[in-house]
Amino acid sequence: MKDAIVATLRQNRDLSDDELRELIGTDRHDTALIRAADEVRREHYGDAVYLRGLIEITSYCKNNCLYCGLRAGNRRAERYRLSREEILACCEEGYALGYRTFVLQGGEDPAFTDDLICELVTQIKRAHPDCAVTLSLGEKPRESYERYFTAGADRYLLRHETADPVHYAKLHPAEMRFDNRRRCLYDLKEIGYQVGAGFMVGSPYQTTDHLIADLRFLQELQPDMIGIGPYLTHRDTPFHDKENGSLALSLRMLAILRLMFPYALLPSTTALGTVDPAGRELGLKAGGNVVMPNLSPVGVRKKYAIYDNKICTGEESAQCRDCLERRVQAAGYRIVTDRGDVKRTRGRG
Repeated sequence: MKDAIVATLRQNRDLSDDELRELIGTDRHDTALIRAADEVRREHYGDAVYLRGLIEITSYCKNNCLYCGLRAGNRRAERYRLSREEILACCEEGYALGYRTFVLQGGEDPAFTDDLICELVTQIKRAHPDCAVTLSLGEKPRESYERYFTAGADRYLLRHETADPVHYAKLHPAEMRFDNRRRCLYDLKEIGYQVGAGFMVGSPYQTTDHLIADLRFLQELQPDMIGIGPYLTHRDTPFHDKENGSLALSLRMLAILRLMFPYALLPSTTALGTVDPAGRELGLKAGGNVVMPNLSPVGVRKKYAIYDNKICTGEESAQCRDCLERRVQAAGYRIVTDRGDVKRTRGRG
C-alpha cells in the first residue's frame, strides 16, 4: 500500500510543518520512507558511494562547545597537531589507496594559521591535481575563506548543528552565536565553495520543531553536502550524563533529507557506525552516498575524541579502506574512485 505522506515528499521535495511532525515523530512511515530514499539516490547517483579521506589535523580547539570532547575546557583531552609532512604523507598514502578527495578536519586551532592552511592546500593540489581538497576547520572571517579558496580548496564542511538560535545557545558558549555560523555558511557559498552543512540528531534539549527548523534552514541554504548523525556523549563534557541520539531517528532524518535534496551528497557517518555496528550500512540504505574512512596516523586517532567509543581508531588506513569496501558491497553498493562532485541534475553514478 502506498504511503501518501512519503509519496508527497518524494514528489514535491517538501511537506508542511504538520506533515513533517507526523513523519519525524513516528516510526510508522519508516519502511516506505527508507525505500523511497534508496530509490531516489539510485536515480541520481546509481549505486556509487564516494570516498572521502579524512585527516584529523589537530585536536586543539579554542572553543568550549558543551557537547564536544575537544572543547578547550577539557583538561583530560590528549592534544596533538600533525606536522605539514605528516599531513602530506597521509595524502600520498590515501592517493595510492584510491582516494580522490582529502578532508582536512580539526578544531579551531590558532596554530593552524591562514598561511599554513593555504600552503597545505597548495601543496596537496600540486601533488594531486586530480583530487578535491575539503576543509572542515570551523568558523573563520570571510577573508580567510577567500584565501583558502584562492589556494585551491574546493569544499568546506561546517555543520550548523541546530538552526534554532535558542537551542544553539544551549549547546555553545555565550561568545558563539548562530548568526555567525549562518554568516560563515553564506560567505562560503558566495565565494564559490561546494558547501556542507548539517546537524546533530538527538542533541540535548532538541525537539521535533528544532529538526523542522533545521530542514527549513537547509532548504534556504541549498548546500551541496549535508552531514548528520546521532548526537553522542563524551564523558568529559558538561553533557556527560545526556542520552545518545537514536539510530532510528537518525536514519529517518537521513531518508527525509534524501527526498528533500535528491542531488545532495549525504555521508553515512562514523557516528552511525559507533551507535550500531551496522549503522553505516543502514545509512547507505537510507539514502547516504558518501563514506569517510580515516587516513590520520593510527597513533593520533584515539586523541581526536569528539565523543566516546569512536570506531576505527586502531586500524591502519589500508585496513580501514578494505573494511569499508566490503561493508559497502555487502549493503548493495560500490565504492568508486572519483572526486565525487555534487550532481545538481539527475544522472546515474
